[in-house]
Amino acid sequence: MSAHTLLNIDGRLVRVKAGSSVAAALRVAGGMGVARTSVSGQQRAPFCGMGVCQECRVLIDGRRRLACQTVCTEGMRVETSE
Repeated sequence: MSAHTLLNIDGRLVRVKAGSSVAAALRVAGGMGVARTSVSGQQRAPFCGMGVCQECRVLIDGRRRLACQTVCTEGMRVETSE
C-alpha cells in the first residue's frame, strides 16, 4: 500500500496521506475545505465530522456522498459544485 493517494478535486490533482477522508483532502486542497455552496450562496464545509449534518456533501465519481465518511482512493474524482 502506498503512503499517499492521488485524487482529483474539481480538476486539480491533490496528494494526501493514504487513509485520509475526502473532507481532509478538501482541506489539503486549500482554503477552508469548502465542500459545496448552499442554494443561498453560502460556502459550506464539513462541520460534525460524523455524517449527521450533511454539510460535506460532494459528488464522488458521479455519486453524491459525504466527504467526512468517505476514504480517498487512488484516482477518485471529487466535484464540489453540483
